[in-house]
Amino acid sequence: MSKAQTSGRPQVEDTAAGARQKSLLRRFGALLGPGLVTGAADDDPSGIATYAKAGATFSNGMLWTAPVTLPMMMAVQEICDRTALATGESLGWLARRKFSRRPRVVIGILIVALLVGNILNAAADLMAIGQGMQMLGAGPDHLWSALAGLGIAVALMSGSFAVIAKVFKWLCLTLLAYVAVLFVANVDWPDVLEGMLGMKFSFAPEYLGLIVAVLGTTISPYLFFWQSAHRVQELRAEEHGGDEAVGLKDRPDAAAAAHTLRKARADVFIGMVFSVLVMFSIMAATAATLGKDGTDVNTAADVAKALEPVVGPAATFLFAAGFIGTGILGVPVLAASGAAGLTGLLGKDWGLDLSPRRAPLFYTLLGVGIIAGVLISFFSADPIGLLVFSATVNGIAAAPFLVVTMLISRDKAIMGNYANGRLAATLGWFTAAVMVVAGGIGVWTTLTGA
Repeated sequence: MSKAQTSGRPQVEDTAAGARQKSLLRRFGALLGPGLVTGAADDDPSGIATYAKAGATFSNGMLWTAPVTLPMMMAVQEICDRTALATGESLGWLARRKFSRRPRVVIGILIVALLVGNILNAAADLMAIGQGMQMLGAGPDHLWSALAGLGIAVALMSGSFAVIAKVFKWLCLTLLAYVAVLFVANVDWPDVLEGMLGMKFSFAPEYLGLIVAVLGTTISPYLFFWQSAHRVQELRAEEHGGDEAVGLKDRPDAAAAAHTLRKARADVFIGMVFSVLVMFSIMAATAATLGKDGTDVNTAADVAKALEPVVGPAATFLFAAGFIGTGILGVPVLAASGAAGLTGLLGKDWGLDLSPRRAPLFYTLLGVGIIAGVLISFFSADPIGLLVFSATVNGIAAAPFLVVTMLISRDKAIMGNYANGRLAATLGWFTAAVMVVAGGIGVWTTLTGA
């Protein structure tokens, strides 16, 4: 064997190993979809602000919410995802099928209330985008809030869903900035452990009120509708039924359907773990910095400024990039989720994969939501306060939507063999009960001003 042949062997092996690695990365990237986007959207500026507020106000005292909410998030989002996978229909459409006229009226009123809450949340997210741009020295925050809102509206109404979905996946990477902060902050790990075990729990009204906000931004009703809607649009893009989404229960190949379900569950579970990791990182990092000094958090700049001695000048860039990236991800999800829910309930066409001409009501609600968010962002001077308030509203609203979702997902006439099993039913109803209690506390703290 020649020297040239011998020396060529490692190159061939390296090339083959590199190809296998790229193939694995591609397959992992293809696996991730609605679950990852939903998990990242859960950590929108509302979530970031609420978690930062918790760390700044109570140090590590609320870290127990991270391990407690993870199984609840997994269960709820998997159930929402499975309803779409099994039937090829969104939660709004399924509520129309499941319930008679009077319950549908009640659900419609709840979705309208959700739309209002989403507008407040979108306004706060747009303000966060503007504030992020201002932190980078790009100009006035209100101007960038308006430009961001108008740009997002135009992109959603003119771009294809395939492109939008890819952009969403890349925007998820901005959240890794908050995980990176955790590694450079001087974290008191024994204190973190005490916080995660719930040893710093308090019955103070302010503490209980912030728990509702944390639960509301983590288990948010708009994410139920988005998870379902995103999966349906993904199913529509497949070649099984043209423009129609074909659910797994209507597909003849049982083995292929089971494989699809396993992939979807992996996507959802990875997305929820990613979301909770970011949640934990923000709380622990802000507790290690702002929590020690008792710094009040009113703006994103307050968080960045407090972290600057630890992270250095990069703190401004990290928090600015996080607010901008997650805001651009969060606003479309907020606007589209409620619009998809209401149009589906009314039996109208919906979807970012359809043109405005084919889904006029959906795009009208979408546009109104974003434009209203832009207008509100001009008149509010406390973005962090608005973000935390919107999270509290979500905490109050989550319970009734969870009940609706659980009633749909257990119905074998709708779900077939994909109806809830014992574990999903137990975790789902447990989460609904927790959110009922959280909603009651939220109403009490709001009415009493505690």
